[in-house]
Amino acid sequence: MGEKQPNEKLGSWFARSGWSKGELARQVNRRARQIGAHHVSTDTSRVRRWLDGEQPREPIPKIMSELFSERFGSVVSIEDLGLRAAVPVTTVGGGVDLPWSPQQTVQAISEYSRSDLMLNRRGFLGTSLALTAGAALIEPMQRWLTPGPNGEPTPILAAANGGEQFTGRLSEPEMQLLEQTTEMFRKWDAQNGGGLRRKAVVGQLHEVTDLLQETYPEATTKRLFRLTAGLAHLAGFMSYDVGMHPSAQKYYVLALHAAKEAGDRPFGAHVLTDMCRQMIHLNRGEDALELIHLAQYGSRDTASARQQSLLYAMEARAYATIGEVNRCARAVRLSEDTFTDINSGEETPNWLKFFSAAELAAENGHSFRDLAYTSDRGAAMAASAEPMITKAVDLFRKDPDHVRTYAFNLVGMASVRLLQREPEEAATYCEEAVDIARKVRSERLNTRVRKTSEAATRDFRGVAGVDRLAERVVQDIPEFVQVV
Repeated sequence: MGEKQPNEKLGSWFARSGWSKGELARQVNRRARQIGAHHVSTDTSRVRRWLDGEQPREPIPKIMSELFSERFGSVVSIEDLGLRAAVPVTTVGGGVDLPWSPQQTVQAISEYSRSDLMLNRRGFLGTSLALTAGAALIEPMQRWLTPGPNGEPTPILAAANGGEQFTGRLSEPEMQLLEQTTEMFRKWDAQNGGGLRRKAVVGQLHEVTDLLQETYPEATTKRLFRLTAGLAHLAGFMSYDVGMHPSAQKYYVLALHAAKEAGDRPFGAHVLTDMCRQMIHLNRGEDALELIHLAQYGSRDTASARQQSLLYAMEARAYATIGEVNRCARAVRLSEDTFTDINSGEETPNWLKFFSAAELAAENGHSFRDLAYTSDRGAAMAASAEPMITKAVDLFRKDPDHVRTYAFNLVGMASVRLLQREPEEAATYCEEAVDIARKVRSERLNTRVRKTSEAATRDFRGVAGVDRLAERVVQDIPEFVQVV
């Protein structure tokens, strides 16, 4: 058998950790015992073989990701360590099929958020879960549309108490403060990435579920469920942003349950929209399409023009993922036409305000960019993507509240320039994204930057800007610090 190539990524992280081979082996063994993997027995010679290129078996890659993440205070994924990275997927018997009842929803959110907080003291809960996909995901989500008895929404906790005596003592100023805190978390995420305050959001979510253990008048209970849905969704999006995909999915599912208890169909559709976005990121286009169609159907009588435009834009993204050119183009046109129907005087909920003209241009531009990869009309699709992503870059450059999104569009523009065989210009855009990636806490952004740099190096090695970009990515991207 030929000699393996040294694992340079693992070697780099190992060298900066300050650990000896024996210390890393001892930590792996200790963590393995904590999770019940008693068959794992590692020594210095085994660590040496990993550094030389041998791929360790599960659960060692997950354990090492946790250990290095703790050591550096930032998410260090399995892929970052040069190990085989694959999100575990289950298509049968998934963990998303939960009872649609208020008591079960509160219990599930309370238990999961508590486990997340506890397990994140020594690693990441998401590494021990499996992502659910296919029918095991879609069929339970369809129950979001099912009405309760007699066609009414499912009963809420106040009703279970008969409304005779309410035990909760939450005041209106306290409720307003909780809602303001959620909005503050949402703004921090947009400005700084999901890694900055993820644990704080999970902690706040757990506290709110404690409030829901009490009983309140119906209006207050629905408001608390709406708040819970918002926090669970934000915990999901932040988890997604730092690469914890199974945990993100779990929080999204819990957010959808809470949105149903709140009677908030538009927000439930928004949760499904971000579940679709996650599936697009994971290249599961069929699942993404099912989720966005479910969101469209479920909110057909309640979605505003702004939300309808977003739903069409995400439908286009899903079609692009599976190479459906005509259907994608139709969804893009519908998103643009519907966006012009927005009434400037209409009230927009805080969670939807992000969807601006810049965001519309970004989503549609990336749909055409994706079609350049998935269809046989690459040059034409890249040409269609260019003006849209250019518009998004120009608009987001002036928006200090959406720094991470600006960086994603810089990377998107870089990928378009690579498709157009303009490597120097691509490198310039991507280098600017590197400057931002160093400051925000988004493993999702870091991954996009790395992949774009790798694509540039693969096709244009030796071009000065491309080589400079590759050096910067190696030097700067692993350096970011996540504060949780």
